[in-house]
Amino acid sequence: MSTSRTATSPETSANRPAAPYDGRRIRAALIGAGAIARGSHYPALAQLAEEGETEIVAAVDIAEGAVREFCAEAGIPHAYTDLDRMLEEQRPDLVAICTPPTLHREQTVAALRAGAWVWCEKPPVPTLADFDTVEAEEGTDGGPYAAIVFQHRFGSGARHVRRLLAEEAMGRPLVAHCQTTWYRNADYYAVPWRGRWATEGGGPAMGHGIHQMDLLLDLLGPWSEVRAMAGRLVHDVETEDVSTALVRFASGAMATVVNSVLSPDEVSRIRIDCARATVELTHLYGHSNDNWRITPAPDVPDADAAAWRDFGADVPSSHLAQLRELVASMRAGERPRSSGADGRTSLELITALYKSAFTDTTVRAGEIGPGDAYYTALHGGAPGWAPAVSEVSVGKEVPA
Repeated sequence: MSTSRTATSPETSANRPAAPYDGRRIRAALIGAGAIARGSHYPALAQLAEEGETEIVAAVDIAEGAVREFCAEAGIPHAYTDLDRMLEEQRPDLVAICTPPTLHREQTVAALRAGAWVWCEKPPVPTLADFDTVEAEEGTDGGPYAAIVFQHRFGSGARHVRRLLAEEAMGRPLVAHCQTTWYRNADYYAVPWRGRWATEGGGPAMGHGIHQMDLLLDLLGPWSEVRAMAGRLVHDVETEDVSTALVRFASGAMATVVNSVLSPDEVSRIRIDCARATVELTHLYGHSNDNWRITPAPDVPDADAAAWRDFGADVPSSHLAQLRELVASMRAGERPRSSGADGRTSLELITALYKSAFTDTTVRAGEIGPGDAYYTALHGGAPGWAPAVSEVSVGKEVPA
C-alpha cells in the first residue's frame, strides 16, 4: 500500500484551513478491511451515517479481493488498493486506520498530510519516536489531529468515575490494581506479525493491556515512576507473554499492573481504593454501568454512597462512544481526547515498563527521549529480548 509523500495532494495540513464541516456530513474512509474494520469501525461509522453525521466514501486494503468484497457488502462506493490514490481522489475528512501496528505511522502521516483527521487502532505506533513523528505532522490550529482508539475511556461508567475521582468525592485515591489477564494459544501466534517487535511492537503489555493501563491513567492522572518485570514463560515469541509492574502516580497513589496472555480465566479489571470507598471495574472486552461497583467505607452516609452509585443512563464503552466525541471535536476544530500528549502518556508508560523490566531499574516519567535505546525500540536492544540480527545485515548470525 503506497504512502509516499509525493503521491498525495499538494494541499497539505500545513496550508489547508481547518474545515468546520458545518452543514454537511464528514467524509470517512477505512484503511484495512479485516476483522477490526468490519466488526468495530464500520458499524460505528455506519451508525453515525444513519444519524446524518458521516458518509463512508471509501475503503483501502492491499488485498484487492477482500476490499472489493467488503465494499460490496457494506455499500461503500469506492474500493482501493493504494492509500495515496484514495486520499487524493476522495479527499476524506476522517480516516480510520485498522491495519497492523507496523503500518500505523506511515499511514497516519500520509492521511494527515492529505488534510484528514485520523482515528487509529491501538497500539498507535511501535515507539515513542514514531509517535513524535506523527504528532509533528498534526495541524496547529484546529486540526487535523490523530487520535488513538482507546474506547474503554468512553461511555457513562468511565465518565462518572472520572468525575468522582477528579472531585475526590470518595476521598483521595490511594491504591490501585490494573489487570489484563487473557489467554492466547499457539494458533494465535501463528499469525506471522504477532509476537514480533518489528510488527506487533510488543507483547501483552503493548497489544492487550494497553487498554486497561490507558483507562487507569485516564482515571488517576499522570504517573511518575515504574518498576517492572517481564517473562517469556510459554510462547516461542520475541516479545514477552507476561509482565508485572509497580507504578507510582504524581498524586502519590500506587498501583500494581499485570498483563498476561497465559490466563485461562480471562478478565480485565481495575480497582481503585480511595479514602472513603473502593471503586472496581470487572469486564473482558468492554464495559457498561453494571460492570462498575462502588463499595463505601463503613462510616460513609447512605446518601453519599447512593449518589456515587448513580451512574445515570447507560452508555457502554465502545468505538461508537469514542467516535461520537471525535466527530464533535472535528466540528468544533478542537484537539480530541486520546491524541497528542493525552494519547502519548500510555505509550510512554509501556515503554518505561519494558525498559524497567529489561534493565532492572526504576524508570521515571520523561526519562526516555532521543538518544535512549528504548525511544526507538521497545526491546531497547536488551540481550535476550532484542531480535536476532540477520546474516544479511552484518555478515554473520548474532544470537538474540
